[in-house]
Amino acid sequence: MKPALTYTGDTLHIRPWSPRSLNALDFELPPDLEASEPPEARGKSRDQVRLMVSYIHNDRLIHTQFRKFPEFLKPGDVLVINTSGTLNAALNVTRMDRTKLELHLSTHLPGDLWVVELRRPDPGGTLPFYDGTDGETLELPNGGKARLLAPYLPSGASRQGKPAHKRLWIARLETPLPILPYLEEVGFPIRYKYVRQGWPNSYYQTVYATEKGSAEMPSAGRAFTPELITRLVARGVQVAPLILHTGVASLEEHEPPYEEYYRVPAATARLVNAAHLAGNRVVAVGTTVVRALETVTDETRTSHAGEGWTDLVVTQERGLHAADGLLTGLHEPRSSHLWMLAGLAGFDQLRKAYAEALNQGYLWHEFGDLHLILP
Repeated sequence: MKPALTYTGDTLHIRPWSPRSLNALDFELPPDLEASEPPEARGKSRDQVRLMVSYIHNDRLIHTQFRKFPEFLKPGDVLVINTSGTLNAALNVTRMDRTKLELHLSTHLPGDLWVVELRRPDPGGTLPFYDGTDGETLELPNGGKARLLAPYLPSGASRQGKPAHKRLWIARLETPLPILPYLEEVGFPIRYKYVRQGWPNSYYQTVYATEKGSAEMPSAGRAFTPELITRLVARGVQVAPLILHTGVASLEEHEPPYEEYYRVPAATARLVNAAHLAGNRVVAVGTTVVRALETVTDETRTSHAGEGWTDLVVTQERGLHAADGLLTGLHEPRSSHLWMLAGLAGFDQLRKAYAEALNQGYLWHEFGDLHLILP
């Protein structure tokens, strides 16, 4: 089967989406368009990353800088942000045979269990997956331990009848300190091979983070600064918070997104509903916000307060009920996030925007540039 999303020359080609395979969304991402360091290391402030603005209904594309973001919102619009903070979710661990590995904490489950991922460390940042063994105990720094209890099977995989793989595990951790101060002391941020050196945890936080719990940064909000948020409020834009704690983003092909914990306050649901009643726009900052909002919004576009676990996958067939616009990064080939973007903008607009981003040299990943999709 040919991929549905491919890039050749100056054209991005999309065939209709097939929900059966992540291969249905594919394109070639040149290595030099992978942001390997934060903009601060390139002599820029956070809000000086590039911004591409796509207008859904008239195929208009604008290239600008993120610090001009407030100019694209109107008084009465509601901007919904994810205030989850990023953990030092990576730990050096040692197997009983003295093999050195990295343990990535993905999701904190009820019962004080964790979903974890084992990887083989490499100085260049390449971290291939490493299969564990049932019942295996790993040594953590400062006398801690992690016991692998069973392979983790996401509920979406269960519904599809897919077998458990041994890359993700349910584990129990024993640490000499409570988990948050322990991770602050001995952990470090998860990074992938395109980020060539480690950066302090502060580089992986949004300025409005209130509660640490994400394995990886909700990166669509990274470019905001206190000054920019002040300009938005002065413009009459309302800012509404929610929480969705992200797990590891390193999905294998054909894996559904994992369950993630969310909390949508009643005040946020009221602001979203009031905006729709007044004919104003609700703009989500990041796919994590969309996932949480869509989980608590019914087909009448009424949002509700809610808290729990979501395994929702937003697609073009399902559509979006809560968000009218989306600020997001540029997503990797075969990413399920592209399904969500197609649900908002449609494949034609997505094709044009990604072709333009590739042609214009936009940067991908958590330290890269941003894409604003508006009606």
